[in-house]
Amino acid sequence: MSGEPAPAPIACAIATSPGTIDRAAAGLHPAYFSLVMATGIVSLAAWIESGGVGGHSMLAALARGMFWLNFLFFAALWALTLIRIARHRTRLIADFSDHNKSVGFFTMVPGACVLGTQALLIQGMTGLAWGLWILGTILWAVLTYTIFTVLTVKSVKPTLADGISGGWLLSVVATQAVAVLAGQLASAAGAEGVVGHGHSEGLLFIALVMWLGGAMLYIWIIALIFYRYTFFPFKPSDLAPPYWINMGAMAISTLAGTTLLLATKDRDSSIALVRDLLPFIKGATLLFWATATWWIPMLLILGVWRHIVKRFPLRYDPLYWGAVFPLGMYSVATARMNSAIELPPSLGVLPPVFCYVSITAWALAVTGMGYAVCVSARVRK
Repeated sequence: MSGEPAPAPIACAIATSPGTIDRAAAGLHPAYFSLVMATGIVSLAAWIESGGVGGHSMLAALARGMFWLNFLFFAALWALTLIRIARHRTRLIADFSDHNKSVGFFTMVPGACVLGTQALLIQGMTGLAWGLWILGTILWAVLTYTIFTVLTVKSVKPTLADGISGGWLLSVVATQAVAVLAGQLASAAGAEGVVGHGHSEGLLFIALVMWLGGAMLYIWIIALIFYRYTFFPFKPSDLAPPYWINMGAMAISTLAGTTLLLATKDRDSSIALVRDLLPFIKGATLLFWATATWWIPMLLILGVWRHIVKRFPLRYDPLYWGAVFPLGMYSVATARMNSAIELPPSLGVLPPVFCYVSITAWALAVTGMGYAVCVSARVRK
């Protein structure tokens, strides 16, 4: 995923000019659904910290408001995507064959699934959550086998140093997002009684398989990323915001594992296979959380090197939403893990800290997006 600056087409689409909307669709970055990912997970972090159902705090109100805002973001991005398919298919196809940009399309999957989780947990809209999970699952299958096939068979390929980045781990985030929502729907289906029990077993099996597959995919990709980190020259411009997905992919893997663990607390809504694997799931979930935690200081140090030591300019880029998402996901994953595994009480401070950090990061990114739109509008005048 390129770290080059880009306009803010999601906000540009608000303009009434058809030409402006068309330009926004033409220049839509494939990774722009990370806006939905980031808004959704920050909303869920706020919801958990508010106490969830029955919460009447400012955080609960913020979580509900961000759900409806995210619904608008999701609809607007899909409208721009459909315009792009209809009117700018050549550019869309070119993005699919680009080693840096193609993986950005994976943001469509967690965008749908995170919004589905919001609908299920915050609004209680089970039907909408099911629809978004089905959409996310179909997109995951289509994008996974289309993107990796195209990148495999293309004749001209970049070097590893130019072609790999943290954005590649969006394929892991997409896989685990399907697993997370499947596990949450399984719990909801199990709570509905006998009719939902069959759905619960099938969904938990899907969640388990996707969780394991996503973990294996992370191992393959992170080995290449770490190799690129340490054995190739690294310029400040190379450290694009999606490198935060190094942490975010492990955080959402932690959340997927805790979803399975929490499902085993209700024997009527879990399956024997998940219960049999309980010790393994606990160990792997803790491993994923520890890996996500390890990445945080490393990424902060590299961020200081990029922006303070090397004075790389800090300006709005849609790829920064890929840095907001991991912060919110770490808050949610740690909070859920504290509910699923008996951990030291001192870890209880992490979810609220990262919740407020992610809210701040989200607000800064929204401000940057608004400023980019104002600058773009002045230039066009």
